[in-house]
Amino acid sequence: MAKQAGFVPEATDMVHLGFGTMNGPDGKPFKTRAGGTVKLVDLLEEAEQRAYELVKEKNPDLGEEELRQIGNTVGIAAVKYADLSKHRTSDYIFDLNRMLSFEGNTAPYLLYAYTRVASIFRKGELDPAALAGDIMLQAEQETALANRLSQFGEILHNVARRGEPHWLCGYLYEVAGEFSSFYEHCPILSCDDAALRNSRLMLAALTARTLKTGMSVLGIDTLERM
Repeated sequence: MAKQAGFVPEATDMVHLGFGTMNGPDGKPFKTRAGGTVKLVDLLEEAEQRAYELVKEKNPDLGEEELRQIGNTVGIAAVKYADLSKHRTSDYIFDLNRMLSFEGNTAPYLLYAYTRVASIFRKGELDPAALAGDIMLQAEQETALANRLSQFGEILHNVARRGEPHWLCGYLYEVAGEFSSFYEHCPILSCDDAALRNSRLMLAALTARTLKTGMSVLGIDTLERM
């Protein structure tokens, strides 16, 4: 019917994928016939408003227009990611507070990791596209991050083959975690060794590109700051 309606081209192969249920706080499925669910538009508006309030609390100096734009992006991303990050056949409890947390395997956590990289290049007034040279892996955090980044192609292949996007979500969460450890233990802009500094900048740029591409595959927009 999707092809008859013109939603997808005739040449596109379509496969039915089963999925679990979204449950309420009591662990039981929402009863749609009993009016126990909310409309998607209302859910997204609430997610955007809560995200706006969280970001405003963290960055009170940002302008209202930018705060609203960030709130919109974070709120929509949080709802999308919460659904995609679970195995599609598993049931899960709908928890908006958890979805909007900046800790754990959530969209706000990944978005923050991306903006953290962006801030490095903004502070150093550097263009990631202009970087060139070899990547030097000296510290264990550099090696761990580089190894994780090298798995991106394989992860995408498996996600496409299995139709299980939660593997990509888990991978991006691991990338963000490895970058956090790298960022804390390996000085980048303040590194005195020019070659090592350039190497670490290249690792940071590759991290940002991986996070941005991965989130794009999930239908999630990124932010330059939040």
